[in-house]
Formats: sequence, C-alpha cells, structure tokens
Amino acid sequence: MSVLVSITGRNNDKLMAKLQEALPETKIEQWPNCENMEDIEFVLAWNAPDELWQQLPNLKVVQSYGAGVDGIPLAILPSSVKVTRIVDQQLSVDMAEYVLSHVLAYKLRHREYTSNQTERYWKPRRSVAGDSVGILGLGELGCRTASLLSRHGFSVRGWSRTLKDLSNVECYAGEAQFEQFLTGLDYVVCLLPLTSATQGILNAQLFSLVSSECLLINVARGQHLVEADLLNALDENELGAAVLDVFTTEPLPEAHPFWKHPKITVTPHVAAVTNLDTVVAQIAANARACFANQALQNRVMQDRGY
Repeated sequence: MSVLVSITGRNNDKLMAKLQEALPETKIEQWPNCENMEDIEFVLAWNAPDELWQQLPNLKVVQSYGAGVDGIPLAILPSSVKVTRIVDQQLSVDMAEYVLSHVLAYKLRHREYTSNQTERYWKPRRSVAGDSVGILGLGELGCRTASLLSRHGFSVRGWSRTLKDLSNVECYAGEAQFEQFLTGLDYVVCLLPLTSATQGILNAQLFSLVSSECLLINVARGQHLVEADLLNALDENELGAAVLDVFTTEPLPEAHPFWKHPKITVTPHVAAVTNLDTVVAQIAANARACFANQALQNRVMQDRGY
C-alpha cells in the first residue's frame, strides 16, 4: 500500500515532505516516478494526466488537492473509486472577508478615489447606491459569505441547486428561479462548484438581468466566466465592474485584456489560501482510513460533481 501524488502546475517538494512526516510508515511517491502501480490504493491529485488512471488496478480513493473536484476526471474513474476533497474551515472565513472587502471598496468608491489621487483630483461623491447581494452557490463558503454580508447590513439572496433555509438570506433554487434571483442585483458573487451545468454561467444573459452598476465578484473558477461577454458588458455599461480572483489560464497571461481594463480588479487566486498543515492532516487521515477500510472525511457526491 502506498500513496501517489499527481499534482501538476506547482512545486510539491514541501507537500511531499510533510506527507511523509505525517505518514512515516507509508511509501509516498510522485508521478511519474512510481515503482509499482499495483501498490497504489490512494492518489492525491489535481489535473493529473488522463493516462494515469488506467494504470492503477487497485485504486480505492482519489483525494482532490482542493476544495473542489474539477481537477479530478470523475467521469472516467471506476464507480468503485471513492473521491474526497479538502475542507479548510479557515478558508470560509478568509473567503467571506475577501468578498466583503471588495463589496465595501466598490460601494465606497475606493478604486475611483485611488485613481483621483494620482491625478490630484478632488471630487467627493456619495457611496454607490444599492445593497442587494446575490450569492451563487450556498455551500460552506457561500453560507459563510452570505452570513457576513447580512451582518453588515446588506440584503442577501442565495441561489443553489436545491433549496436552502438560511437565516436572513432569501433563498432560491434551480433553473426555474434563476432569473428571479438575479433580477436587479447590485452585487453578484460566484461561489459555485464547477460542473457541466455551471460552466459559463457568468454570461451575457446573467449580465442583462442584474443592475447596470452591478459588481461581479468571481472567486470560484475561471471557467464559470465567459470572458468576452464580461468585457462587452463592461464596455457597454451594462455592468458596473468586476473583481476576478480566478481565471481559465493561471497565471493570467501578460497580454490578457483583464490586466489593464479600468473596471476590472485582478487578484492572483488569493481569496482563500489553504493552510498546508491543515491540508496534510486531512490527507493523512483519509489515507489511513483508506488503508483500514474506514469512513472517509469529506466524500464527494460523484453524480453531482461536488
């Protein structure tokens, strides 16, 4: 029994060392340097190559190295393989604070005054009108964010796949209530899991339903956004501004129009950064549970994709 790590796009040296420390009696290997694929029962993965999965005859568990599972090819995994994800309680706190800070910055015109300062231009204005915030996705992150915004006096709506019942949040669910949820919103925050149903959900149709001064905040996945639709909506004054922390290609290419657009704020995927020690503790616990045929933490409903 051994653990295989296949996480692309990052240096995993520190992660490998901490995993070995947490699982001293377990062999930890990193793809493609694996001696015996038949020994692998537990894989820690994110955007692993497709050819990996067919080489693991005794695979039992795939642990996503992330809060989502869009980096795991659920459709090609055998039904017998269980999938889990990372849940970091501090992430929800950090995410909610990130969203609140940008909502307040937009409402209080911080970006405008920063630009005015560079030009030594004095022009006091009232704060941006409107306080209705819509949260797309009412999982752990969405619920925490909705609660924080509500406590700060915003009128909060939430939309999810199935209807939720949250204090001080007007909840909507399903395709039938999507337009009603969006109509006239002053802020839209995307915290949805990335699935075939949610890819491209931030599009021209959505932008046409919200307020013309609406602020879009995307802290979920870059693939939720139709980039051309956003640029057009901003340029045509159909949308007020956008805060983007996630992108289809990361790092965001230097020539990308988002960098210099006057109505777009770019941050480098930092809305909520997972603590490595917390991650390793969860991975190690699930690896031990896998080897002992015990219940796993944070199982994913593979038919739903989250």
